[in-house]
Amino acid sequence: MFSGNFGAMATDGSGKDGYDWLYGDRPATPPPASDPGDAQPTQVAPQPDLPPPNLPPPGGGRPTPSRPPKPPRKRKPWRWVRTIVLLWLAFLIAVPIWAWLQIGKVDAEPNSARPGDQPGTTYLLVGSDSRRGLSAEQRKALKTGKDTGGRGRTDTIMLMHVGSGPTLLMSIPRDSLVSIPGRGTTKINAAYAFGGPELLVRTIEKNTGIRVDNYIEVGFGGFVNVVDAVGGIQICPKTNIKDPDAGINLKKGCQEVDGATALGYSRSRHTYATQDIQRVQSQREVLGAIAGEVKSPWTVLNPFRYAGIASGASKSLQIGNNVGPVALARFGWNLSAAMSGSGLNCTVPLADFSVRWDAARSKKMFDYIKTDNTAAIGNLCTANGLPK
Repeated sequence: MFSGNFGAMATDGSGKDGYDWLYGDRPATPPPASDPGDAQPTQVAPQPDLPPPNLPPPGGGRPTPSRPPKPPRKRKPWRWVRTIVLLWLAFLIAVPIWAWLQIGKVDAEPNSARPGDQPGTTYLLVGSDSRRGLSAEQRKALKTGKDTGGRGRTDTIMLMHVGSGPTLLMSIPRDSLVSIPGRGTTKINAAYAFGGPELLVRTIEKNTGIRVDNYIEVGFGGFVNVVDAVGGIQICPKTNIKDPDAGINLKKGCQEVDGATALGYSRSRHTYATQDIQRVQSQREVLGAIAGEVKSPWTVLNPFRYAGIASGASKSLQIGNNVGPVALARFGWNLSAAMSGSGLNCTVPLADFSVRWDAARSKKMFDYIKTDNTAAIGNLCTANGLPK
Protein backbone atom coordinates (compact mmCIF):
# COMPACT_ATOMS: atom_id res chain seq x y z
CA MET A 1 0.00 0.00 0.00
CA PHE A 2 2.77 2.36 0.82
CA SER A 3 5.31 0.78 -1.40
CA GLY A 4 5.01 3.12 -4.31
CA ASN A 5 5.02 6.41 -2.46
CA PHE A 6 7.43 5.22 0.15
CA GLY A 7 9.98 4.39 -2.46
CA ALA A 8 9.51 7.76 -4.01
CA MET A 9 10.14 9.39 -0.71
CA ALA A 10 13.15 7.24 0.02
CA THR A 11 15.04 8.40 -2.99
CA ASP A 12 14.90 11.22 -5.43
CA GLY A 13 16.63 12.08 -8.51
CA SER A 14 19.52 13.80 -6.70
CA GLY A 15 20.52 10.51 -5.23
CA LYS A 16 19.97 11.87 -1.77
CA ASP A 17 18.22 10.01 0.91
CA GLY A 18 14.73 11.31 1.24
CA TYR A 19 14.87 11.27 5.02
CA ASP A 20 16.98 14.30 5.43
CA TRP A 21 13.99 16.23 6.58
CA LEU A 22 13.71 13.85 9.51
CA TYR A 23 17.33 13.46 10.59
CA GLY A 24 18.72 16.77 9.54
CA ASP A 25 21.84 17.40 7.46
CA ARG A 26 24.37 14.62 7.50
CA PRO A 27 27.89 14.73 6.13
CA ALA A 28 27.79 13.95 2.51
CA THR A 29 29.45 10.74 1.51
CA PRO A 30 32.27 11.39 -0.92
CA PRO A 31 31.52 9.87 -4.28
CA PRO A 32 33.62 6.90 -5.22
CA ALA A 33 36.46 7.42 -7.61
CA SER A 34 35.18 7.06 -11.12
CA ASP A 35 38.42 5.46 -12.19
CA PRO A 36 41.22 3.65 -10.42
CA GLY A 37 43.66 5.81 -12.33
CA ASP A 38 42.35 9.04 -10.95
CA ALA A 39 44.78 11.19 -8.84
CA GLN A 40 45.09 10.31 -5.18
CA PRO A 41 43.92 12.83 -2.61
CA THR A 42 46.60 15.44 -1.56
CA GLN A 43 48.45 14.50 1.64
CA VAL A 44 48.78 17.38 4.13
CA ALA A 45 52.13 17.48 6.03
CA PRO A 46 51.67 17.16 9.78
CA GLN A 47 52.21 20.46 11.64
CA PRO A 48 54.21 20.61 14.87
CA ASP A 49 52.29 21.30 18.02
CA LEU A 50 52.96 25.01 18.63
CA PRO A 51 51.22 27.16 21.17
CA PRO A 52 48.79 29.61 19.76
CA PRO A 53 50.04 33.15 19.26
CA ASN A 54 50.35 35.34 22.40
CA LEU A 55 50.20 32.31 24.69
CA PRO A 56 53.10 31.20 26.89
CA PRO A 57 54.96 28.01 26.16
CA PRO A 58 53.83 24.94 28.06
CA GLY A 59 54.60 25.28 31.77
CA GLY A 60 55.18 29.07 31.53
CA GLY A 61 53.33 31.96 33.11
CA ARG A 62 51.58 34.81 31.53
CA PRO A 63 52.93 36.09 28.24
CA THR A 64 55.33 39.08 28.56
CA PRO A 65 54.39 41.85 26.21
CA SER A 66 57.17 42.75 23.86
CA ARG A 67 58.72 46.26 24.56
CA PRO A 68 61.42 48.14 22.70
CA PRO A 69 64.76 48.39 24.65
CA LYS A 70 65.36 51.69 26.52
CA PRO A 71 68.17 53.87 25.18
CA PRO A 72 71.16 54.23 27.56
CA ARG A 73 70.79 57.13 30.00
CA LYS A 74 73.10 60.01 29.21
CA ARG A 75 74.74 61.91 32.09
CA LYS A 76 74.83 65.64 31.56
CA PRO A 77 78.37 67.09 31.75
CA TRP A 78 77.24 70.05 33.86
CA ARG A 79 76.45 67.71 36.74
CA TRP A 80 80.09 66.72 37.00
CA VAL A 81 81.11 70.35 36.80
CA ARG A 82 78.71 71.23 39.60
CA THR A 83 80.08 68.46 41.79
CA ILE A 84 83.68 69.56 41.23
CA VAL A 85 82.83 73.20 41.98
CA LEU A 86 81.06 72.27 45.22
CA LEU A 87 83.99 70.12 46.35
CA TRP A 88 86.41 72.93 45.52
CA LEU A 89 84.39 75.48 47.49
CA ALA A 90 84.29 73.11 50.46
CA PHE A 91 88.09 72.77 50.25
CA LEU A 92 88.58 76.54 50.10
CA ILE A 93 86.47 76.97 53.23
CA ALA A 94 87.80 74.00 55.20
CA VAL A 95 91.51 74.85 54.87
CA PRO A 96 91.31 78.32 56.51
CA ILE A 97 89.11 76.93 59.28
CA TRP A 98 91.65 74.20 59.98
CA ALA A 99 94.52 76.71 59.85
CA TRP A 100 92.72 79.08 62.20
CA LEU A 101 92.54 76.32 64.82
CA GLN A 102 96.34 75.89 64.67
CA ILE A 103 97.15 79.55 65.41
CA GLY A 104 98.40 80.35 68.91
CA LYS A 105 96.70 83.00 71.02
CA VAL A 106 98.43 85.38 73.45
CA ASP A 107 97.31 88.08 75.84
CA ALA A 108 98.71 91.29 74.36
CA GLU A 109 96.32 93.93 75.71
CA PRO A 110 97.59 96.15 78.54
CA ASN A 111 95.25 96.43 81.50
CA SER A 112 95.63 100.16 82.02
CA ALA A 113 97.22 103.45 80.90
CA ARG A 114 96.27 103.06 77.26
CA PRO A 115 95.48 105.69 74.61
CA GLY A 116 91.80 106.07 73.82
CA ASP A 117 90.11 104.74 70.68
CA GLN A 118 91.49 106.18 67.45
CA PRO A 119 90.16 106.13 63.86
CA GLY A 120 91.41 103.41 61.55
CA THR A 121 93.08 100.18 62.64
CA THR A 122 96.69 99.83 63.78
CA TYR A 123 98.45 96.45 63.82
CA LEU A 124 101.65 95.64 65.69
CA LEU A 125 103.65 93.08 63.71
CA VAL A 126 106.41 91.30 65.59
CA GLY A 127 108.95 88.96 64.02
CA SER A 128 110.30 86.93 66.91
CA ASP A 129 113.16 84.46 67.03
CA SER A 130 110.74 81.76 68.15
CA ARG A 131 111.53 78.36 66.65
CA ARG A 132 107.88 77.31 66.86
CA GLY A 133 107.04 75.20 63.82
CA LEU A 134 110.69 74.32 63.01
CA SER A 135 112.16 70.83 63.37
CA ALA A 136 115.67 70.23 64.78
CA GLU A 137 116.94 69.68 61.22
CA GLN A 138 115.43 72.97 60.05
CA ARG A 139 116.93 74.89 62.97
CA LYS A 140 120.33 73.52 62.09
CA ALA A 141 119.98 74.26 58.37
CA LEU A 142 118.67 77.77 58.99
CA LYS A 143 121.35 78.54 61.60
CA THR A 144 118.74 79.73 64.08
CA GLY A 145 120.34 77.88 66.96
CA LYS A 146 118.50 75.97 69.65
CA ASP A 147 115.28 77.17 71.17
CA THR A 148 116.42 78.96 74.32
CA GLY A 149 113.00 78.82 75.93
CA GLY A 150 111.39 81.81 77.58
CA ARG A 151 110.12 84.71 75.52
CA GLY A 152 113.10 85.13 73.18
CA ARG A 153 113.77 88.33 71.24
CA THR A 154 112.08 90.40 68.58
CA ASP A 155 114.12 90.97 65.44
CA THR A 156 111.23 92.73 63.68
CA ILE A 157 108.88 95.40 65.06
CA MET A 158 106.49 97.18 62.69
CA LEU A 159 103.32 99.22 62.95
CA MET A 160 100.81 98.98 60.09
CA HIS A 161 97.97 101.48 59.96
CA VAL A 162 94.91 100.85 57.78
CA GLY A 163 92.33 103.60 57.45
CA SER A 164 90.91 106.25 55.16
CA GLY A 165 94.27 107.20 53.66
CA PRO A 166 97.16 105.17 52.21
CA THR A 167 98.11 102.07 54.19
CA LEU A 168 101.28 102.73 56.19
CA LEU A 169 103.92 100.16 57.22
CA MET A 170 106.47 101.68 59.60
CA SER A 171 109.53 99.83 60.95
CA ILE A 172 110.88 100.45 64.45
CA PRO A 173 114.55 99.37 64.71
CA ARG A 174 115.01 96.83 67.48
CA ASP A 175 117.87 98.85 69.02
CA SER A 176 115.79 102.01 69.41
CA LEU A 177 116.26 103.50 72.89
CA VAL A 178 112.89 104.03 74.55
CA SER A 179 111.33 104.17 77.98
CA ILE A 180 110.00 100.76 79.03
CA PRO A 181 107.40 100.87 81.84
CA GLY A 182 109.00 99.70 85.05
CA ARG A 183 112.39 99.06 83.36
CA GLY A 184 113.80 102.47 82.56
CA THR A 185 115.33 103.48 79.23
CA THR A 186 116.77 100.67 77.13
CA LYS A 187 116.47 98.97 73.72
CA ILE A 188 112.89 98.45 72.64
CA ASN A 189 113.28 94.73 71.92
CA ALA A 190 114.05 94.21 75.62
CA ALA A 191 110.40 94.94 76.38
CA TYR A 192 109.40 91.64 74.78
CA ALA A 193 112.07 89.76 76.72
CA PHE A 194 110.99 91.39 79.99
CA GLY A 195 107.22 91.09 79.71
CA GLY A 196 106.22 89.48 76.43
CA PRO A 197 103.61 90.90 74.04
CA GLU A 198 101.72 92.83 76.71
CA LEU A 199 104.75 94.87 77.83
CA LEU A 200 105.88 95.44 74.23
CA VAL A 201 102.42 96.87 73.38
CA ARG A 202 102.52 99.12 76.47
CA THR A 203 106.00 100.34 75.54
CA ILE A 204 104.99 101.26 71.98
CA GLU A 205 101.78 102.95 73.09
CA LYS A 206 103.65 104.95 75.76
CA ASN A 207 106.37 106.17 73.39
CA THR A 208 104.22 106.88 70.32
CA GLY A 209 100.77 107.68 71.68
CA ILE A 210 99.35 105.30 69.03
CA ARG A 211 96.82 102.72 70.22
CA VAL A 212 97.64 99.18 69.09
CA ASP A 213 94.41 97.45 68.03
CA ASN A 214 95.73 94.05 66.94
CA TYR A 215 98.87 92.07 67.79
CA ILE A 216 100.41 89.62 65.29
CA GLU A 217 103.62 87.66 65.88
CA VAL A 218 105.43 85.51 63.31
CA GLY A 219 108.27 83.12 64.17
CA PHE A 220 111.22 82.05 62.01
CA GLY A 221 109.25 79.12 60.64
CA GLY A 222 106.54 81.38 59.24
CA PHE A 223 108.95 83.12 56.87
CA VAL A 224 110.48 79.88 55.66
CA ASN A 225 107.33 77.79 55.23
CA VAL A 226 105.26 80.46 53.49
CA VAL A 227 108.04 81.46 51.09
CA ASP A 228 108.56 77.83 50.13
CA ALA A 229 104.80 77.30 49.77
CA VAL A 230 104.54 80.09 47.17
CA GLY A 231 107.54 78.73 45.27
CA GLY A 232 110.01 81.42 46.36
CA ILE A 233 110.09 85.22 46.24
CA GLN A 234 112.16 87.87 44.50
CA ILE A 235 114.61 90.03 46.46
CA CYS A 236 116.89 92.76 45.14
CA PRO A 237 119.95 93.34 47.35
CA LYS A 238 121.87 96.46 46.41
CA THR A 239 125.26 94.98 47.34
CA ASN A 240 126.87 91.56 47.64
CA ILE A 241 126.01 89.96 51.00
CA LYS A 242 128.09 87.25 52.66
CA ASP A 243 126.89 86.64 56.19
CA PRO A 244 127.82 83.29 57.80
CA ASP A 245 125.72 84.12 60.87
CA ALA A 246 122.60 84.41 58.68
CA GLY A 247 123.68 81.56 56.38
CA ILE A 248 123.61 83.56 53.14
CA ASN A 249 125.99 84.42 50.31
CA LEU A 250 124.17 86.63 47.80
CA LYS A 251 125.18 88.64 44.77
CA LYS A 252 123.66 92.06 44.28
CA GLY A 253 120.69 92.36 41.95
CA CYS A 254 117.19 90.89 41.73
CA GLN A 255 116.93 87.12 42.16
CA GLU A 256 114.54 84.36 43.19
CA VAL A 257 115.24 82.84 46.62
CA ASP A 258 113.76 80.08 48.76
CA GLY A 259 112.52 80.33 52.32
CA ALA A 260 115.86 79.73 54.03
CA THR A 261 117.60 82.44 51.98
CA ALA A 262 114.71 84.89 52.49
CA LEU A 263 114.93 84.39 56.25
CA GLY A 264 118.70 84.94 56.25
CA TYR A 265 118.30 88.06 54.12
CA SER A 266 115.74 89.54 56.53
CA ARG A 267 117.97 88.77 59.57
CA SER A 268 121.32 89.93 58.23
CA ARG A 269 122.74 93.21 59.52
CA HIS A 270 126.45 92.84 60.30
CA THR A 271 127.48 93.17 56.67
CA TYR A 272 125.83 96.60 56.34
CA ALA A 273 127.42 99.86 57.37
CA THR A 274 124.05 101.03 58.67
CA GLN A 275 123.32 97.64 60.28
CA ASP A 276 119.79 97.66 61.76
CA ILE A 277 118.64 100.56 59.58
CA GLN A 278 119.31 98.50 56.46
CA ARG A 279 117.91 95.32 58.01
CA VAL A 280 114.47 96.83 58.60
CA GLN A 281 114.35 97.80 54.93
CA SER A 282 115.17 94.22 53.92
CA GLN A 283 112.46 92.95 56.26
CA ARG A 284 109.82 95.15 54.63
CA GLU A 285 111.02 94.01 51.21
CA VAL A 286 110.60 90.34 52.16
CA LEU A 287 107.17 90.88 53.73
CA GLY A 288 105.95 92.80 50.70
CA ALA A 289 107.17 90.07 48.34
CA ILE A 290 105.48 87.36 50.42
CA ALA A 291 102.19 89.28 50.56
CA GLY A 292 102.26 89.87 46.81
CA GLU A 293 102.74 86.16 46.10
CA VAL A 294 100.02 85.13 48.53
CA LYS A 295 97.50 87.47 46.85
CA SER A 296 98.17 85.90 43.44
CA PRO A 297 95.15 84.13 41.85
CA TRP A 298 97.38 81.07 41.49
CA THR A 299 97.19 80.66 45.28
CA VAL A 300 93.50 79.78 45.04
CA LEU A 301 93.82 77.72 41.85
CA ASN A 302 96.68 75.54 43.12
CA PRO A 303 95.45 73.37 46.03
CA PHE A 304 98.98 72.43 47.15
CA ARG A 305 100.05 76.06 47.30
CA TYR A 306 96.83 77.09 49.04
CA ALA A 307 97.14 74.41 51.72
CA GLY A 308 100.89 74.98 52.09
CA ILE A 309 100.48 78.70 52.79
CA ALA A 310 97.74 78.12 55.35
CA SER A 311 99.65 75.35 57.09
CA GLY A 312 103.05 77.07 57.00
CA ALA A 313 101.81 80.37 58.37
CA SER A 314 99.49 79.01 61.04
CA LYS A 315 102.13 76.79 62.70
CA SER A 316 104.40 79.74 63.50
CA LEU A 317 101.79 82.44 64.07
CA GLN A 318 100.55 83.90 67.35
CA ILE A 319 97.91 86.59 67.59
CA GLY A 320 96.23 88.61 70.31
CA ASN A 321 93.16 87.16 71.97
CA ASN A 322 91.02 89.91 70.47
CA VAL A 323 92.12 89.33 66.86
CA GLY A 324 89.44 87.63 64.77
CA PRO A 325 89.69 85.94 61.37
CA VAL A 326 88.43 89.03 59.52
CA ALA A 327 91.03 91.29 61.16
CA LEU A 328 93.78 88.78 60.35
CA ALA A 329 92.68 88.48 56.72
CA ARG A 330 92.54 92.26 56.43
CA PHE A 331 96.09 92.49 57.74
CA GLY A 332 97.41 90.06 55.14
CA TRP A 333 95.53 91.77 52.32
CA ASN A 334 96.81 95.26 53.20
CA LEU A 335 100.40 94.21 53.76
CA SER A 336 101.15 94.11 50.06
CA ALA A 337 99.26 97.39 49.54
CA ALA A 338 101.66 99.12 51.91
CA MET A 339 104.61 97.92 49.83
CA SER A 340 103.04 98.90 46.53
CA GLY A 341 102.90 102.33 44.94
CA SER A 342 99.53 103.00 46.56
CA GLY A 343 100.86 102.67 50.12
CA LEU A 344 103.63 103.98 52.36
CA ASN A 345 106.54 102.01 53.79
CA CYS A 346 109.18 103.68 55.89
CA THR A 347 111.25 103.66 59.08
CA VAL A 348 110.31 105.68 62.15
CA PRO A 349 111.90 109.14 61.75
CA LEU A 350 115.49 108.99 63.03
CA ALA A 351 117.95 111.67 64.09
CA ASP A 352 121.04 109.77 62.94
CA PHE A 353 122.50 106.31 62.33
CA SER A 354 122.49 105.55 66.04
CA VAL A 355 118.74 104.84 65.59
CA ARG A 356 117.74 107.63 67.99
CA TRP A 357 114.29 108.89 67.10
CA ASP A 358 113.99 112.42 65.78
CA ALA A 359 111.75 113.93 68.45
CA ALA A 360 110.02 116.55 66.29
CA ARG A 361 109.62 114.56 63.07
CA SER A 362 108.57 111.34 64.81
CA LYS A 363 105.96 113.12 66.92
CA LYS A 364 104.52 114.70 63.79
CA MET A 365 104.28 111.32 62.07
CA PHE A 366 102.69 109.71 65.12
CA ASP A 367 100.05 112.45 65.21
CA TYR A 368 99.14 111.80 61.56
CA ILE A 369 98.72 108.11 62.33
CA LYS A 370 96.62 108.77 65.47
CA THR A 371 94.23 110.96 63.51
CA ASP A 372 94.08 108.58 60.51
CA ASN A 373 95.63 111.21 58.25
CA THR A 374 98.36 109.18 56.56
CA ALA A 375 97.79 111.06 53.30
CA ALA A 376 99.52 114.09 54.88
CA ILE A 377 102.68 112.26 55.99
CA GLY A 378 104.57 113.16 52.83
CA ASN A 379 108.39 113.20 53.10
CA LEU A 380 108.28 112.25 56.78
CA CYS A 381 108.13 108.70 55.43
CA THR A 382 111.59 107.64 54.21
CA ALA A 383 113.07 104.18 53.69
CA ASN A 384 115.88 104.64 56.24
CA GLY A 385 114.10 107.04 58.58
CA LEU A 386 116.52 109.86 57.91
CA PRO A 387 115.35 113.19 56.46
CA LYS A 388 115.69 113.65 52.73
